[in-house]
This record gives sequence, C-alpha cells and structure tokens, in this order.
Amino acid sequence: MSSANQSIPVLVAGALGRMGSEVVKAINSSKDFQLVGAIDNQKDKEGQDIGSLLGLGELDVFLASDFEGSLCAASQNVPKDGSNNGAVLVDFTHPKFAYKHTRTSIAYGVHPVIGTTGITADQLDDLSKFADKASLGSAIIPNFSVGMVLLQQAAAAAARFYEFAELTEMHHNKKADAPSGTCIKTAELIEEQRSNFNRSFVEEEESIKGSRGGSRASGLRLHSVRLPGLVAHQQVMFGSNGETYELSHNTIDRSAYMPGVLLVIKKIRSFNKLVYGLEKIL
Repeated sequence: MSSANQSIPVLVAGALGRMGSEVVKAINSSKDFQLVGAIDNQKDKEGQDIGSLLGLGELDVFLASDFEGSLCAASQNVPKDGSNNGAVLVDFTHPKFAYKHTRTSIAYGVHPVIGTTGITADQLDDLSKFADKASLGSAIIPNFSVGMVLLQQAAAAAARFYEFAELTEMHHNKKADAPSGTCIKTAELIEEQRSNFNRSFVEEEESIKGSRGGSRASGLRLHSVRLPGLVAHQQVMFGSNGETYELSHNTIDRSAYMPGVLLVIKKIRSFNKLVYGLEKIL
C-alpha cells in the first residue's frame, strides 16, 4: 500500500486529545493510511489544519466539530462497495458519546474502531446486532495494548485454579469512567472460567463506603485509582492458602497503543460484524 489510492482512509474523532493526537501522528507517519478527517469539539480551533495544530506541518485536513457531517463526507467520498471497503473511524472521545458515535458510524457505512470506554453490556449487544444487520466490520477495543491482552489471557488461565481474586486499575485523573473498560473486560474473561469468587468467611463492614471496591455479581472486586502522573496500569491478584499470584501491566507512554490501533484499522474492513477486544483481531 504505497500510493494514496491504495491507502486506508481514516477519520480520527477526539483528534486533539491525548490518544487522538497520537493516532493522528501514527497515521501520518505510515504510507498505509491516509488521514481524511479530524474531529474535535474545540470549536475555537475549528477550520485549522490538524497537522499545524499538532506540530506536524500542514496536512490539508482541517479540524471539524460536526461529527455526523464528517462521517457523511467520508461515506460519500469513500463508499463501501465491491471495489472499496470504505473509510475507518478511530474514536477516542468521551464515554457519554461512545454508543452514539459507534451507531452513527455504522449507519454511514464507516467502519468504527472505538477506543473510548463506557459502553454498557446492553449497548454492546445492540451495536453487535446493528453491525450484523449492516454487515459492517466494527471494533470496540477497551485496550489496544498487546501486553494487556497477554495479561488478560494469563488471568483467565489462572482463574481455573484460584477462587479468590481482586482487580485494581489505576489511571490519570482526567479519565471520566470507573472502573475502566479494560478492567471490566479482564473481569469478564476471568468469569468465563469460574462463576463465583471470594466467598465470605466473615460479615464485612465498611467504615468508609467503597473501601472494598465495587463488587460484581460473581463476587470479583474491582478497585479504581485516579491520580495525576499515572497513564494506565492494571493489577490482578489471586490468593490461596499460603500464596498469592499477581499479574500487572503498566503503560508508560501512549505510543504503546499505536501498533494495536494500526493493526485494527488494517484488519477491520475485512470483517462483517462487530468484534469486542483486541484478542479477536490478533
């Protein structure tokens, strides 16, 4: 894919955000992709060249705040037909927009790759049915890190042997949702191996509400930490008589996510359904 005609057209929503700006830079640095849209709600910067805003030089792609209008333009300029698999939307915006953005993207025939977390199980089911009906490859990826996928697989394997487990996730203090989508996904994978955890031997009492974290129906407990200086970190701790088994993953820089993002962009157009989790793409 060396020519512009063969490159994959990509729109980035949340283009001025911490993750979105990294995606724009990664797209710009590869000949396999062509940036065709940059969306962000910072209206004071609307109409400015996204490359200039991010210090990349002029890219002739101008920042827009009209999400649906940008999708419409991409759908018309890069239709999904027998000779072209359509454009791809990469979305790192806000949890309250994640469901709507995914559904709207599918409706316009633009393949959504959603890194924004906060989509509920019911919404995920609805989006899966909607993508199936449209036969459109779509991806909701709680975490684009290959290392995190490996941690989740190890945690699922360990769950067969341990009845007691707790999960802790730590993020920067500008993350809106808690617990993180990655932590929830990890819990779901663990629960596929065992339905009940952490049976109680005493009647616990919290002197400060929430001290023991959030409890899922399975009994798994999830804890969230929000502090400046953190990026994204997760620990899974299993316990048994006389031992603990701990798994941890630490994201030091957001560039760690870019290989996963680019891989999903490349592959999602060959799917005709919604996939949830990077492990379904690898």
